[in-house]
Amino acid sequence: MAPKTRTYDPARIRKAVLAQFGHVAEAVRGLDEERLARPAQLGDWTVRDLAEHLAWAVGSLAGAAARPPAVRAEVTVQTWPFATGPIAGKIAGAHRAADAEPGRTPEPLDALYGRTGARFAELLEVLPGGHLLPLWIGGMTVADFLVTRTVELVVHTDDLNRAAELDIPLDRQALAACTRVLADALAVKAPGASVEVRVPPFAVVQCVEGPRHTRGTPPNVVETDPLTWIRLATGRGGWAESVAQARVRASGERADLSALLPLMG
Repeated sequence: MAPKTRTYDPARIRKAVLAQFGHVAEAVRGLDEERLARPAQLGDWTVRDLAEHLAWAVGSLAGAAARPPAVRAEVTVQTWPFATGPIAGKIAGAHRAADAEPGRTPEPLDALYGRTGARFAELLEVLPGGHLLPLWIGGMTVADFLVTRTVELVVHTDDLNRAAELDIPLDRQALAACTRVLADALAVKAPGASVEVRVPPFAVVQCVEGPRHTRGTPPNVVETDPLTWIRLATGRGGWAESVAQARVRASGERADLSALLPLMG
């Protein structure tokens, strides 16, 4: 029997996205040129590029909302982690296209985040959760799109913290949603019930084909903390290294998830 599809409280998700974007906006205002020029450890991006991309990822709601609605929902929270891969290059370059225009001066981050945050909040007041956004990856409801913004915000907040030596806080609800989206993606990628993956306090999923346990402690268990899981799922951490450093505890002959990770990059 297929696992029950997880649901998310729209009000909590909207509050979490706004809170996490606010945390990032406050942090980037204080970045000097030296830290903005540092490598972000994401291809050839600098910290400035990363900060601009994060604003673009949230601001893309406005662009999608300005176009005619999609006819049907083609992408859900559960399928989104796998839908972005084929257009990763297009996504990565979209926020930089305007800056490449001749004679254009890049918008200061303070102004960019202020403008993006204000417009985003305005749209959340008027767009119903069921409105179908015409995204590059297909039609998606506003409610589902907002859940995916928790992944963008949490993952890239962690990127910013490491690259620029910051301590931007992670909103608990945003961290919880991000953890759950990526845990559920593992269950979609490797359906089954022979391995139990625990990411306390936010998620427990079963995955990988094989014998199913019915009672007691499962024979194959993986347990880790939310941030380690998020890094593994997005290619920012290695399985062997995480196990060796005891950030991941894996027991059982089927508990090696290295062949299934990362889920998205």
